[in-house]
Amino acid sequence: MKKKEFHSFLKEFRFNDKSIATKCEELVIGSNKFPVFVNEFWTSQQRQANSIHEVSYRACFKPQLPRFFIQLFTKEDDVVYDPFNGRGTTVVEAALIKRNVIANDVNPLSLIFTRPRISIPSIKEIEKRLSEIRFTKNGKADIDLSMFYEKNTLAEIVSLRHYLKERLLEKKEDDIDRWIRMVATNRLTGHSKGFFSVYTLPPNQAMSAERQMKVNATCNQKPEYRDVKKLILRKSKALMRDVKAGENNNIYTQYLNCDAAETKEIKAGSVSLTVTSPPFLDVVQYAADNWLRCWFNDIDMKRVEQNITMSKTVEDWSKKMQVVFKELYRITALNGVVAFEVGEVRNGKIKLEEAVVPLGLNAGFDCEAVIINAQEFTKTANIWGVNNNSSGTNSNRIVLFRKIK
Repeated sequence: MKKKEFHSFLKEFRFNDKSIATKCEELVIGSNKFPVFVNEFWTSQQRQANSIHEVSYRACFKPQLPRFFIQLFTKEDDVVYDPFNGRGTTVVEAALIKRNVIANDVNPLSLIFTRPRISIPSIKEIEKRLSEIRFTKNGKADIDLSMFYEKNTLAEIVSLRHYLKERLLEKKEDDIDRWIRMVATNRLTGHSKGFFSVYTLPPNQAMSAERQMKVNATCNQKPEYRDVKKLILRKSKALMRDVKAGENNNIYTQYLNCDAAETKEIKAGSVSLTVTSPPFLDVVQYAADNWLRCWFNDIDMKRVEQNITMSKTVEDWSKKMQVVFKELYRITALNGVVAFEVGEVRNGKIKLEEAVVPLGLNAGFDCEAVIINAQEFTKTANIWGVNNNSSGTNSNRIVLFRKIK
């Protein structure tokens, strides 16, 4: 879709019969003006997306966001890429509609959550593998986790952790093992009996042991036994409700665990579309939130934290993102597109789109538009400082770039 055609599409867009007209504004940066389009371009309702997306991860956007751009700017067999892959929303959604995918993230947890949901085993294979894993009753963790788990549950978790570690070290880990690892990692802690733990924070965060002990005392609760194999199988069936095993077997996949500014493994000019959401300043403590998941997967949390971009100022963040943009320009195909989601930082007080547009231009891209997806359009009194809801987070802000030379 060419630039003028794209702009016309956005102006005339209606999500449904009740939608109102797109609001058109301008973003002025220096002597340059860039079009801004505000409307409800996609729904935020998670349950309307494919069931395979229903895993929790901090600061991830809804699947409807990448699908909007994938359908507009790519066709089957084109390559869709996410340099800050997170839980894999972009590439999983792209795989569902037969695009080739490349996923990259410095956090190894990202690929643990992504790869299994593209290379999907069958329920029978998962059930058979779980029956073959030997769970011992005397398994003990190398750290105190008694505030989260009943002793027999913990023994099962430790047994599974040991099995997965051995499979990886022996280079025997396959798609079935990776699926079990992914689901178990997702089920470690949560706020219902569908998780291995006692009642705690939602699964995209993990309380410290000290805080969990306080919660247990306040709620007058103690960990109860959870059947680890049973819960893994139950969650597997829920995730696979809308997909079939092996349905993505014919697409090309590439998984990288490196700095987004240094992706030498990706061929120049090979990516048709990038849809991504980078780490925003110091807003989200990815490693701290995932300490228990890191333990289960034998990942060095401190090393992960050092590698994740967590800047305190826009200036420092921009310097790091500039190098990323130069790399994105290298790998993007001619007429390829980058949809860069900048969110709302600190309740709209920091407008990252104003920093991002110059970064893309400096790298060689053309900036086609800023797109703001606002769920309740009438409440958006000021699109550059959205103040709807308590935390100002019910809209997405995407800067769209194209490589034209």
